[in-house]
Amino acid sequence: MKKVKQAVALLILRLCLLANIAGLSHGALQVGFYRGKCGIADVEMIVAGVVTARFIRDPTVVAALIRLQFHDCFVNGCDASILIDATNSEKTAIPNLTIRGYDIIDEAKAAVEGFCPGVVSCADLIAIAARDAVFLGGGGRYEVQTGRRDGLVSLAQSVSISIPGPSASIPQTMAVFANKGLNLTDMVLLMAHCSIFKDRLYNFRSTGRPDPTMDSFLANKLRARCPLDTTTTAANNTVDLDQNPFQIPFLDNSYYRQLMLNRGVLEIDQELALHPLTRATVMSIANALDFPIQFGAAMVKMGAIEVLTGMQGEIRRFCTATNWPPFT
Repeated sequence: MKKVKQAVALLILRLCLLANIAGLSHGALQVGFYRGKCGIADVEMIVAGVVTARFIRDPTVVAALIRLQFHDCFVNGCDASILIDATNSEKTAIPNLTIRGYDIIDEAKAAVEGFCPGVVSCADLIAIAARDAVFLGGGGRYEVQTGRRDGLVSLAQSVSISIPGPSASIPQTMAVFANKGLNLTDMVLLMAHCSIFKDRLYNFRSTGRPDPTMDSFLANKLRARCPLDTTTTAANNTVDLDQNPFQIPFLDNSYYRQLMLNRGVLEIDQELALHPLTRATVMSIANALDFPIQFGAAMVKMGAIEVLTGMQGEIRRFCTATNWPPFT
C-alpha cells in the first residue's frame, strides 16, 4: 500500500487542478457512454470486477494502472497505443520497460468482449481500470468519462520526447505539460529506481558531492540502499518515494509534506517544492483537505488529452494489436 500511496502522491503533485469535476465534458467524451451499448451488461462493473480481484492479490496495481494511463496519454494522447506489441512499439521504449498492468487491461478486454464484441475501446478500459484502482486504494471515486477510440500508431521514439525525465528542470517540464494543455502543477508519474536518482546521492550535477537540497539523514539512508558500486544488483533497487515513517496505508497528501521538509527522492519533485513558480502549489496540496476531489479532477483532465472519438481510430479486437480488417 505504501507504493500505491507514493505513486498517487507523485501524480497529483504535477497533475493536480483545483476544480470540481461535476458536469464537465471533454469533447465527445461523456460519463456513461456505454450505457445501453452492451445489452444488459454494465461495462464499468465488469471492469471493476477484474480490477478488484487483482487488487486483493496485489494492492500495488493502483500505482501501476495510474502510471500506465499517464504513459499512454502523454505520447499519442489517450489512445491505448502503449498496449500494442511490436518490434518498435511504445512498450519497447526505455521509460516504459517498467510499466505494469498490461495483463489487467487484457483481462478486462476479454471480459467485456464476452458480452459485447467490438464495442468497448482499450483506451476506455485503461481509464476505467485506473479509476477503479484509485477508489480501491482509498483515493476517492470520480466519474470517469468514456467514448475514446483506439489509435493505430505506436512508436518507441515518440516516448522519450513526450515524457519528462526525473532530472528535467521546472521550465522543461512546464513546456512539455503546456504542449498537452496542462498547467505547471500537472504531474508526471515516475517509478523510483536507484539508477534514476543516484546522481543526487553521489555526484549531483557533476560536483562530486550529494545534492545539497536533500535532507542529510535521507541522503545517508538512500546511499545505504543504493551503493555507489554500479556492478551490483543494487543498481535496480527500489525505494519508497514517500519517506514518512509514520505513513498510514491510505492515499493522502503525506508526500507533499515530506517535500516541504526536503525529503523528496526524485530531483524534479524536490525542485517543485523549491522553485518559486511551484512552491506555493506544493504547500497548498500538502495542507489540502479535499485531496480526493483534486485527484479525481486531475485524472479526468489527463484522460482527455488528444483523444480519438467518433469515426477516428478503431475499436481493437485485442488490445495488443490493431485490427485487420477493422470493425468499422
